[in-house]
Amino acid sequence: MVKHLWIATLTGACLAVTGWAAPPAKDATYVPPRTADGQPDIQGIWNNATITPLERPAELAGKVTFTPAEAAAYEKRFADSNNRDRRGKDGASDVAGAYNQAWFDRGSKVVPTLRTSLIVDPPDGRIPYTAEGQKRLAAAAEHARLHPADGPEDLALADRCILWATAGPPMLPGPYNSNYQIFQAPGYVAISIEMIHDVRIIPLDQRPHLPGSVRQWLGDSRGHWEGNTLVVVTTNFTGTSRFRGATDNMRLIERFTRTDANTLTYDFTVEDPAVFSKPWSASIPMSKSAGPIYEYACHEGNYAVPGILGGARKQEAANQVGK
Repeated sequence: MVKHLWIATLTGACLAVTGWAAPPAKDATYVPPRTADGQPDIQGIWNNATITPLERPAELAGKVTFTPAEAAAYEKRFADSNNRDRRGKDGASDVAGAYNQAWFDRGSKVVPTLRTSLIVDPPDGRIPYTAEGQKRLAAAAEHARLHPADGPEDLALADRCILWATAGPPMLPGPYNSNYQIFQAPGYVAISIEMIHDVRIIPLDQRPHLPGSVRQWLGDSRGHWEGNTLVVVTTNFTGTSRFRGATDNMRLIERFTRTDANTLTYDFTVEDPAVFSKPWSASIPMSKSAGPIYEYACHEGNYAVPGILGGARKQEAANQVGK
């Protein structure tokens, strides 16, 4: 596993498991504060860490939510099986070079709704792939197997410090550094992403999207308010980010709603008829955090990539000698 060099917060890294407590009841009449220009105020630092998976695991098929007891048992199993300090103990694998537990901050809880997946639609909690979408995934996996390091373009975007799933969009929980700081100014919302410190700048002035010939790693976002909800539509993705196998024609709709003083509900819907048989949606609660966010300096592109490519060339040379 490639090592990151960064300055990071190490909160909650030991995945301590505590007894389940019911989430506080949401006030249906909650009205968020307003910014100076009258917009709902969603500013601040928000954290989306959770151990609830995006898709419902096969062993939980048909089970939409946990009971409190089941949630506590799942959290304990997750903590035990993912504790990196157990490497080589009790039959656990010993992965040379992997991080120890101190670096991880996945959170230790499932989402407060006790859902078994972040995906809320389709009801089965699974991504609805078309046959063509499944072929695309299989082809990408086969290419990665046959060409793991022919050149830098064969390496994952995260290994090259270009893009992480935490930035998305959509913005998904990661193994650590799952913080986001939202800023608002007249006509704009900006989201500073802790992991690799990307910043999304979202205009609110109803300007058109960029021409289709212009593609960006984070896509091209345009926002507007629907009541107390910020709705962001993003298009113009690149063909190399391929979120869950999507093409560069993916269309993403995100909704940010402050549902109480300490919760920002983040909902998103993904559309791409070439890959998905129908749009699918997920919901992630984000919790208010005191911060601060420290700089995350990703250096795989500076150090690890030359080592990976150099090692691949050495292995190729050794294979030729052995023939």
